[in-house]
Amino acid sequence: MNDGTGIERLPLGIRLLSAVRKAPDWSTMTADELAAFRDAENRKRSSRLGRVITGRPVRGVAIRWREVTLPDREVRVREYRPPNEHGDLPLVLHVHGGGFVGTAVQCDWANSYFAASLPAVVVSVEHRLLAEGTPLSAAVDDGWDVLVHVVQHAAEWGVDPARAVVVGESTGGLIAALSAIRAKASGLRLRAQVLVNPATDLTETMFDDASFTRHADSPTLDMAQLELFRRLAVPPGTDARALSPLLTEDLGGLAPALVVLPTVDPLADQGRRYAERLLASGTPARLTEHPGAPHGFLSMPGLVPQAKSARTEIAEFLRDRLVESRSVAMKSKKAARR
Repeated sequence: MNDGTGIERLPLGIRLLSAVRKAPDWSTMTADELAAFRDAENRKRSSRLGRVITGRPVRGVAIRWREVTLPDREVRVREYRPPNEHGDLPLVLHVHGGGFVGTAVQCDWANSYFAASLPAVVVSVEHRLLAEGTPLSAAVDDGWDVLVHVVQHAAEWGVDPARAVVVGESTGGLIAALSAIRAKASGLRLRAQVLVNPATDLTETMFDDASFTRHADSPTLDMAQLELFRRLAVPPGTDARALSPLLTEDLGGLAPALVVLPTVDPLADQGRRYAERLLASGTPARLTEHPGAPHGFLSMPGLVPQAKSARTEIAEFLRDRLVESRSVAMKSKKAARR
């Protein structure tokens, strides 16, 4: 949508929130101040009042926290299980948005819907958040290691390891994209990847896209936040290319992708370019855009009406990939019995 001048107009709820909410000074924030901000913000997103913005989960879906025990650490995950469904269900490995702030709870509205409508078991990774001494590579490892663990322990989780998909938002979209790339390299076959307003380039060129200039003062993600994000994500000595899906040399043979973009987003061009690169590499990819929606919109259905249509299109995309894969598997089993 636009205001008649060609300038896209944000939803009223976002405009009202940005008018009354004072953003911190990201450029001068100390490590202690960032930790305090993160904890306070995540408490808000996990509160009952926060549901006004993040939306209410679908009734009947069982939601609980679980611990994934890995060789060197434990990672907390949020599991969503549909009602009245038994047997091996598809696995949706989800990674929430937010680099130095964010929690799986803010995604209950969408994840519970995916669990109920597909149906599937959704496992959302409460990955380590960026901080001094905790770079993005830690969160990337959390996403990948949880995916491998759940697939390897499929019976314990009640999932079908042959029907696994990854979904990520923002920083989580980057983690999901890198997980899809690692999956191909390791022989783990994913059925699909969904990347919602993903970051895909963390190198020195990440701010060169036109969308960074056009939406530098976006109320849900501005340049000051992105500069802090990059500083924490790729500290000196880090190979930023290894954390940038857009710069991966070979993107062929990956799981089919759906790239979902809000248009009022500094990262929009990164998502567009990644979808183009996937297609050019021979990986099936679909790009959808939601005019007037800001960064992070899928986790703000109470403020952004476009979140509902995005949630529906993601579910339909995943359902098509999962039904198709189940049909192939059943044909293979019948052939093996003959």
